Amino acid sequence: MRDSLPYLPLCLIVALLFAAALRSYSSSLKLTKVDWKDLISRLQQLDEDGIATVARDYLEPHARQIEMEPDKMWELVGGYEGLNRMRENANIMLALAVYAQRWNFDEGVIVSERMRRDGLALRRSVRRVEVRRVLRKFTRRFGLREPFDVHEAAASYHLMRQRLLALYETSHAGLYPALAATL
Repeated sequence: MRDSLPYLPLCLIVALLFAAALRSYSSSLKLTKVDWKDLISRLQQLDEDGIATVARDYLEPHARQIEMEPDKMWELVGGYEGLNRMRENANIMLALAVYAQRWNFDEGVIVSERMRRDGLALRRSVRRVEVRRVLRKFTRRFGLREPFDVHEAAASYHLMRQRLLALYETSHAGLYPALAATL
């Protein structure tokens, strides 16, 4: 019994990771069975201009790369609530990309995979911000790395949005205006 004690935390971690993966898979499977209009109605409103500003600051380096203050970034992305909305919208946008595969399979598969990778980067960044938020309650110290995570989250979300709009523009021009107006 004592020999197996060190393995207990490892087993617990593996079980938690498996449960999280199963939860993620089941929620994504549910989204693939939802109608296009229902998917669009589930998208939450965000300040797209603010997110694009933060994303461009990260993706398009310029001469003064440290002009944007962390407080300004938080304001532009909508704070913690904005980050959580981005994460939720990312799942829906991925389902919309998979939906577009009906009309343009080849491009839809490639764009969906790119968006999936962007979504993973977004979730990782948001998760790091959440962990630091919890740790800050105990340490009372501002996280130096949070602005980098906010930059990465905004950039990933911006790329997902742009990829999805481009896919719909080439694959189904009839649905593009409604999607662009909602996003």
